[in-house]
Parts: sequence; structure tokens; C-alpha cells
Amino acid sequence: MWLFNSSIGRKVVMSVTGMALILFLTFHCAMNMVALFSGEAYNMICELLGANWYAVLATMGLAFLAVVHIVYAFILTAQNRKARGDNRYEVSTTVNGGSGVEAFASRNMLVLGIIILLGLILHLFNFWYNMMFAEIVGMEGLVHAPGDGFGWIQETFSNPIYVVLYVIWICAIWFHLTHGFWSALQTLGWSGKTWECRIKLIGFIYVTLLMLGFLVVVLAFAFGCAPSLCTGCCAA
Repeated sequence: MWLFNSSIGRKVVMSVTGMALILFLTFHCAMNMVALFSGEAYNMICELLGANWYAVLATMGLAFLAVVHIVYAFILTAQNRKARGDNRYEVSTTVNGGSGVEAFASRNMLVLGIIILLGLILHLFNFWYNMMFAEIVGMEGLVHAPGDGFGWIQETFSNPIYVVLYVIWICAIWFHLTHGFWSALQTLGWSGKTWECRIKLIGFIYVTLLMLGFLVVVLAFAFGCAPSLCTGCCAA
């Protein structure tokens, strides 16, 4: 099948899985923003998305998309390097003719991808392992209950090392998506000079706002400034 055997087909698969993962990140960010204002509301969402059959099925689907995206990324990177040396992609223009963020991202997609993968493993350990997996297997003796997502957020970001690692991870995702967003749409047919500039600008703004949402949550809990905590600078 051409989707799996041809270079163009693999790029289409990469694009579709990438856009699906961006949609998930959008949902995840919106969910995390709830934790800024209400721990009770956030835990209600966590309970709804606990070890229920639909949540487990959705998690398996996301895992499949992520694995396909990662595997195809390495395959395409190897092919591009073989065909064009160290160039990952043919396009290496700057975002909106500006700072060169997209050019940097396009040249370093493999390194960024590795950082993102390592960050994903850490994130799964901190949250999925202690929440959904713990609930499925009936794990006991945890610091917080599996359904206490708010408690796990507090626990994780009370550790400065985790805060630094998450900030690095979020920055890597931002760089990755500044290139990946418009590249995916271009592969799916949104091409031409006019649309390319528009997509780059829209993608840059959207991805920046999305990653800022994640960053705000991390830093707000790290410094005790989340309104839901009602402590620290929140009381000033």
C-alpha cells in the first residue's frame, strides 16, 4: 500500500497522525487549565477519564498514533539524510520571513523528537503510571489516590528538577510544532506561496498559545501561584 511503502505516503501518515496529536494536546491543555482554577473540577475530569473502558480505549488509540508518528519520523529522517545529507526537509525558510525559528526546527527535528520522546516517557511515569495504570492494577501505597490528578500535579511540580525538565520539554515541543504544523498541512495539500505564509503565521500563533498554556500550568504550580491553590502569591 502506497501509504506505507512510498515516501509521500509516509509523509501523509506523519501529517495525519501529527494533526491528531495536536488536537489531543489542545484538549489536554484545556483540561490542565481547569486545574489552575479548581482542583475539585479537575479531579472530576480525572475521574471521568479514569480507568473506564472508553478512556482506556482512547489511550490505546493515542499510543498507537504516537508510535506510528515516531516510527515514521525516524524512517523519513533516515531517508532524507540518505538523499540530502544532513537536511531533514527540503524547505528551510523562516517563519513569516522572521526570526528563523522554523528553519532551526526543520534542521533539528530529530534532536527535538528525541527530547520530546524522553519527556513523554517522564510524563507517562509521573501521571499515567500513577493514575490510570495504578487504578487498573489496584496499586496501593501511593502518595495520592489514582484519581487525585490535582494532587499529582502539585506533587510533580513541587520538585524543581521536574519543573526544569518539563520547561525544556515544552520548549522542544514548541520548536517541533512550529515546523510540523504547517509542514503537515502542506503535505495534505495546503500549498502555494499565499497559503504557505498564512499557515505558517496561524500555526506559529496557535502553537505558541498552546505551549504557553502548558507552561503557565507548570510555573503556576511550581511557584504556588495557581488560583486553585489559594496560597503564596495568590493571597497577595
